[in-house]
Amino acid sequence: MPPPYRVPKRSEAMASSTDPATERLGAIPWPGFDRAPAGIAWAAAAIMAVGITLSNPASGQGAASGEQIFSTICVACHTVGEGVRVGPDLAGVHERHSEAWMIKFIQSSQTMIESGDPEALALAAQFPNLIMPDAPYSDDQIRMILAHVRELEGGAVAAAVTASQAPAKPARKMTKEDVLTGQELFQGNIRFAERGPACNSCHHVKNDAVIGGGILAKELTSVFSRMGAGGVRAILGTPPFAVMEQAYRDKPLTEDEVHALVAFLEHADEQQSFQQPRDYGVRLAGTGAVGTVLLLGAYALIFRRRKRASVNQAIYDRQVKSE
Repeated sequence: MPPPYRVPKRSEAMASSTDPATERLGAIPWPGFDRAPAGIAWAAAAIMAVGITLSNPASGQGAASGEQIFSTICVACHTVGEGVRVGPDLAGVHERHSEAWMIKFIQSSQTMIESGDPEALALAAQFPNLIMPDAPYSDDQIRMILAHVRELEGGAVAAAVTASQAPAKPARKMTKEDVLTGQELFQGNIRFAERGPACNSCHHVKNDAVIGGGILAKELTSVFSRMGAGGVRAILGTPPFAVMEQAYRDKPLTEDEVHALVAFLEHADEQQSFQQPRDYGVRLAGTGAVGTVLLLGAYALIFRRRKRASVNQAIYDRQVKSE
């Protein structure tokens, strides 16, 4: 059985903030990354965080269209006619489920599963390690999203017919140069073309060739196994995370930069068992203790001629000797 999905207490700092946007972020039920099943915590936090932002009237996006919501949130986990990304492909979803059912499921998938709904249970069995978080959207907003999915279905069918009549475009291969470029981009040794922040400002990857990264966002060592090339590419191309979306809003990554980062993350995932862990444990504590002893010894040598007792003691000792 997978470990339980736990929602920790919200950040007191966010809850006490006077900034409206920060207050809304503080109200988000952030998933517990340490206990959520593999592959879901990242997507859950992204969807909930940006979903609240899009529905916030104060942000100027309260009336976000179905296309805007889908391209910003849903596309991180779903495709229409391109196969499974993280969650199921949405092509033909209107034939598989009724609109009323989809509205309820999108608003609270776990409620549907816990109620024993057969269609919800079938999806849970098909994707056993995924939890779709409750979406903060009204019925009308979800109808707009579903209408946009229907539009995309028509385009996907036409594209499939065209693709079947045209020669397949060869997939771009990942080279060693791509991996090295992605490695340098990740840690900021090479700046992004639009001057966006380096990835390790917020993320860490277990790789001996990369300096340790931040802990603000998800650890990315195994992200390629969790989401695949398509999922990682979608996140980098259209960031669904609240902080990441703001950081790269006017500084989008180029296609070559996305390709290089995907290549590096794939390589890091494959090679993680050969890398040193970030948590050095006893070795770090032992090194610190040895360093402390050496430092104190150096102080003793440098100040060996220092005054060791009071002046009165020296005078007293001379008097005793003179007697």
